[in-house]
Amino acid sequence: MKGVALADGLIAGAVGTLALNAVTYLDIVARARPASQTPQESAGRVADAAHLHLGPKDQAANRRSGLGALMGYGLGVAAAVGFAALARGRRQPILRATALLGGGAMTLSDGSLTLLGVTDPRSWRRADWLADLVPHLAYGLTAAATWNRLRPSAGRR
Repeated sequence: MKGVALADGLIAGAVGTLALNAVTYLDIVARARPASQTPQESAGRVADAAHLHLGPKDQAANRRSGLGALMGYGLGVAAAVGFAALARGRRQPILRATALLGGGAMTLSDGSLTLLGVTDPRSWRRADWLADLVPHLAYGLTAAATWNRLRPSAGRR
């Protein structure tokens, strides 16, 4: 049963990440703002730290873009798999699960960006915090609802 719970966490994380990305792109459309460059910057910092040569300048930029997106998907899935391990395979109250999943993913994301020196949340304005919080809440709610939907209820066992 443990492997099934972790697989369900993986699915919940993937669905939550889809929601996070959709809300982020809706924000880009609504406010006509440019896409964030932090995924590419963080991918570049990780590649540099790992001494990975990403190729000539134009190819390296494309690889950083792809790696940044993949790192985001990996983080979203990892947060929900971690949640699944903590939840011990059981359904969770939706508000608690939303807060844990959304807050956990936001902490992992912002923490890694801070550790890599890509950003400093202490310098963020209110609009920056909202632009970060709202997609992570969408992630948390969607991942929590998916997790609970995939887990057997007392009546379905």
